[in-house]
Amino acid sequence: MANYDVIIIGSGPGGYVCAIRCAQLGLKVACVEGRETLGGTCLNVGCIPSKALLHASHMLHEAEHNFAAMGLKGKSPTVDWKQMLAYKDDTIAQNTKGIEFLFKKNKIDWIKGWATIPAAGQVKVADTIHTASNIIIASGSEPAALPGVEIDEKTVVTSTGALELGKVPKHLAVIGAGVIGLELGSVYKRLGSKVTVVEYLDVVTPGMDGEVQKTFQRLLAKQGLNFIMGAAVQKVETTRSKATLTYKLRKDDSEHTLDADVVLVATGRRPYTDGLGLDALGIDTSPRGQIKVGKDWQTNIPGIYAIGDCIDGPMLAHKAEDEGMAAAEQVAGKHGHVNYGVIPGVIYTHPEVANVGETEESLKERGCSYKVGKFSFMGNGRAKANFAADGFVKILADKNSDRILGAHIIGPAAGDLIHEICVAMEFGASAEDLAMTCHAHPTYSEAVREAALACGDGPIHS
Repeated sequence: MANYDVIIIGSGPGGYVCAIRCAQLGLKVACVEGRETLGGTCLNVGCIPSKALLHASHMLHEAEHNFAAMGLKGKSPTVDWKQMLAYKDDTIAQNTKGIEFLFKKNKIDWIKGWATIPAAGQVKVADTIHTASNIIIASGSEPAALPGVEIDEKTVVTSTGALELGKVPKHLAVIGAGVIGLELGSVYKRLGSKVTVVEYLDVVTPGMDGEVQKTFQRLLAKQGLNFIMGAAVQKVETTRSKATLTYKLRKDDSEHTLDADVVLVATGRRPYTDGLGLDALGIDTSPRGQIKVGKDWQTNIPGIYAIGDCIDGPMLAHKAEDEGMAAAEQVAGKHGHVNYGVIPGVIYTHPEVANVGETEESLKERGCSYKVGKFSFMGNGRAKANFAADGFVKILADKNSDRILGAHIIGPAAGDLIHEICVAMEFGASAEDLAMTCHAHPTYSEAVREAALACGDGPIHS
């Protein structure tokens, strides 16, 4: 008899959700985690701590720029960086302890340490081999390396180091205009840093809707972020007091340098599978190091599954959670399912940016016939009252059937607003279905309804 029905390797959003779902389905479960706390990258050094700093720095921005206009007079707060980091750490602790409580509640064994898979059905941690009928790899990802750039997590940092700097830098250089770079760049800009973003491509947030990209960059530039686009980073050299970043502009191959106190490397992430023994097992991986899985999330080795950042697809916590629940269903003999066409993405800057489904670019590339419904937050009463009228809601619908194909929001609470569109898409709804649904007034969500109306005869408030 095996020790467990299933052993999950990794306790990030994919792993811990998978473990809980397995336990709910009556399986005997263990989860292997080498960190001192559960929750993986997301809860410890990713999603949660970054949102704490984004929230704190946004409150500072509101106090400095909007309080007086609302009749809230007085001196703006000063930044106590140590206290802000303590608030961030307390937020992490509350969440990680919450996962620990859920493990105990669901009778999930936490095997502390780093895992190796010596053979199918076996997981080795330290000197002990645990056996399981099924193994689910949820080992996550780590920051991708950049040639010519050596990380020390002090002067040249990844997102991990950027969340615990000793002080707010005078000048922060960010390599990469993706989600991580723009979120953390926004934090430090609000806290008083000069922020320069160096991006290889000519657009921010690669893969997003083109109109959103242009609007987003313009709004961030208005907030004071500096952008150097089309720039290939060659190297970063450090001294005791500064870092010098060397880059070449792609348009003319000219070489330039940039001095900064701290350089944040935010050029993406790669699957973290070191030490698992995948090669010895013969598990198929892609050239990018992703574990190959079938529709049931099973690898080419029967009984070994993989989910989350270590397999193909967007590296998003909620995508990993969905896969974790689906893989648990598969292991329990049920039918797990993930609709990869309806996975939202969110950037938690201010304004927020959110998207789901197709972009105009992807639809044009496939020759699809579509229509666009768009509404500006300038026409939304709640947004204007809250100094949050920048941005718009954009809905893409099939020109013939009116079925919603995708949506893109830049504006207040975009990360929450996107979900009514996700639900509509999950049920195959039309833009008219959304337009004919009563929305409470005054709410930001009315902008979603107006965009849906714009797919038909037109919005009311524009």
